[in-house]
Amino acid sequence: MSADHVAVLVAAIAASVAAVVSLVAVVLLGRRVRQLHEVVADLQRETVPLVREARIVVDQAATEMVRVGDVLGSAESVSATVDSASRLAYRAFANPVVKVLAFGTGTGAALRRLFGRSGDSPVNRRGVADRPRPDGSAPALGSPSPSRRHRRSRVKK
Repeated sequence: MSADHVAVLVAAIAASVAAVVSLVAVVLLGRRVRQLHEVVADLQRETVPLVREARIVVDQAATEMVRVGDVLGSAESVSATVDSASRLAYRAFANPVVKVLAFGTGTGAALRRLFGRSGDSPVNRRGVADRPRPDGSAPALGSPSPSRRHRRSRVKK
């Protein structure tokens, strides 16, 4: 056997081993591809119904969002109506109520002055309690404050 024959024989054995290794690799890859195909099929069987359900839920949510938008629009409309009604009521009643209260206060003051009644409380006209006198005694109920005494004395002169 010559060197050429040995080289051809080594090359043939190497090619056979490579062919067997390639064949094993192809068989293993074929099994993996089949397994991958089964996994993809299982995934499709599970996800397609889920996607359909998700689409239905999204459609329902969109419908509900439209309803919520309508309710919010109605609430804003009611709020604006109540706001304008309260402003109108304030404008309509504020001035007459103030006038009635002022008239009642003035009438009460005129009647007290007419019938000579001074108030029963130690609170003066400004809503402040009368202060004790410098000598420590409390002012008599209904007694005029010093400024009112001074005014009365000037009017009588």
